[in-house]
Amino acid sequence: MFDFAVSTVTIAGIYALMALGLNLQAGYAGLLNFGHIAFAGLGAYAAGIGFGLGWAPLPSLALGVGLAMLLGAFMAGLGRKLASDYWGIATLSIAEILRTIATNEGWLTGGANGISAIPALFDGLARPWNAVAFLALVLAVLAAAAWLCARLGNGRFGRALRLMREEPQLATCLGYNLRTLKTRAIMASAAVTALGGFLYAHYMSFAGPEYMLASETFLLWTMVMIGGLGNTLGVLVGVATVQAAHVIVPFAKDWVGFDSDVAGALRLGLIGAILLACLLWRSEGLVPEKLRKIP
Repeated sequence: MFDFAVSTVTIAGIYALMALGLNLQAGYAGLLNFGHIAFAGLGAYAAGIGFGLGWAPLPSLALGVGLAMLLGAFMAGLGRKLASDYWGIATLSIAEILRTIATNEGWLTGGANGISAIPALFDGLARPWNAVAFLALVLAVLAAAAWLCARLGNGRFGRALRLMREEPQLATCLGYNLRTLKTRAIMASAAVTALGGFLYAHYMSFAGPEYMLASETFLLWTMVMIGGLGNTLGVLVGVATVQAAHVIVPFAKDWVGFDSDVAGALRLGLIGAILLACLLWRSEGLVPEKLRKIP
């Protein structure tokens, strides 16, 4: 039971990092990035490739974050001539292209089998202290990322992003460069998400193309929408809610007596029902975004 609790909280913390990254784009700037999981995939593959080259974890992390930020800058450049909905489709296409490349370029990514045997960051410790140490690292990184995202969201940069989201013409009149704002938001989001993917690869000891499935992006969108767009606390609440739904269903399976296939369907149905309920009766999320009012 202790190992299960540690594993559940660790995975929730990693997904919270990715969701915080998405919130920097979707919540503050209103950008519809449907290929967001590609940033996490780059972070995960950087961990695997760096391990294969004999690198230490920090250079591998720097590689993943750097590649993710370059991809974010490229995605931002695509948005110059595309409307928001078409840009969202373009980001989804980019993520699928990267997943296809990862599936087929076995010399670099291990192909469909991925890269396995990635060492845990604390494998020198005895069980269960290695898992506890990794959980402590994830929670410390998450706390730092949440504090930074809250500072950015409540500061001048966050206010500029919200102005761009609500009144882009007014933001332009006030001297803001919308292209620069979008680029900075996406690159910051990419860095946080790549960090989450890097930690996930080390936790699972694996990096594979399934890390970049579109369903993972929409799972992150579900977490952010349930918790509340544009609110750091709301994102954390949304992640906790979805993770709780994941955990409750297996226990209910044992109580009620249905098989694993039904349990998987019920898990998706429960998360979908929570999202639908929020959209119908609390569209702003469980923790709504608080906007400052000028007296």
